[in-house]
Amino acid sequence: MNYLVLLRHGESQWNLENRFTGWVDVDLSAKGEAEANEAGEVIKAKNIKFDLLYTSVLKRAIRTAEIVCNKANLSMPVERDMALNERHYGALQGLNKKETAAKYGDEQVHIWRRSYDVPPPKDVTELNPDGYSESLKDTAARTIPYYQEKIEQHVKDGKNVLITAHGNSLRSLVMFLDGLTKEEVLDLNIPTGNPLVYEFENGTVVKKYYLK
Repeated sequence: MNYLVLLRHGESQWNLENRFTGWVDVDLSAKGEAEANEAGEVIKAKNIKFDLLYTSVLKRAIRTAEIVCNKANLSMPVERDMALNERHYGALQGLNKKETAAKYGDEQVHIWRRSYDVPPPKDVTELNPDGYSESLKDTAARTIPYYQEKIEQHVKDGKNVLITAHGNSLRSLVMFLDGLTKEEVLDLNIPTGNPLVYEFENGTVVKKYYLK
């Protein structure tokens, strides 16, 4: 039996402030650091020794992985790639979610946040100088191929793999691993700091559960 563990970073400072974060490189909040420590504790208790670690290039995911590895006494090769980054929230990045809903309306903001293929506005702003944004579909279009090309074979070969990333990049991976439709994935939420474990036997998932 081998394991694939998906871990969303601990609460970030902008999670705490209820802001759209996306690719803005904010750090963990104090609660986020505590969540990462707790994740390390439960991984240590599970006694999983990982062969490989993959993270995004954003500090909240990197810092979470560092805290987990320190707490659980883990040491393994690490690969960081922007393919695992959070969804890019375009012109919404940095904006307070409640204030954004007041400005654009709850229904429109809900569409931007929870639809599968409608990206947020692409306006050029200080935090979005390239005028870029991504839908969940766009995020999946980079995250799933990266998993297939870089990670999947290691899992099939019986390696234990830890991926520390973000809510939407991990939603994309769960959609792929669980065979969810684009409608089913809209109701999926990945909590911060709670390791999601997939147990494999002979390359096939036999069990899935959260550690906390």
